[in-house]
Amino acid sequence: MPLKTENLEDPILNLTPMIDVVFLLIIFFMVGARFTEEANDQKFDVQLPTAAPLQTLSREPDPLVVSVSRSGQLSLGGRPMSRDELRAALEQARTAWSGQTVIIRGDGDGSYQSVVDVMSLCHQLQITRFSLAFQPESGSGGKAEK
Repeated sequence: MPLKTENLEDPILNLTPMIDVVFLLIIFFMVGARFTEEANDQKFDVQLPTAAPLQTLSREPDPLVVSVSRSGQLSLGGRPMSRDELRAALEQARTAWSGQTVIIRGDGDGSYQSVVDVMSLCHQLQITRFSLAFQPESGSGGKAEK
């Protein structure tokens, strides 16, 4: 039985369907871009009115941390200050936010009178949200504030 030895034709890639799809995509994006251009609200030159920026009242400010050293030295946020300076800073904070929180960190071996003086100062300035910081005896060893 004789075998056919004639050459087969090389396969041909027909590009016509691919070119049609590319042209359809180009037309689709051109028409879509035209619609978004027409939907733009900035066709007219409009001068918007101005207003002062608003401060959000939804978040409370961070608590102020007053530290009382063993010798009775006072510091607010790590900055040493006198009793009068502390009074002015607390009064300013109370004026800015009526529900200002103050955390008093007194040295465990220090004078109790110094801590009471800071508590009395908070009371005089009508700061009702103040607390004493302490470290628990057992547990994770981290600082806790109450």
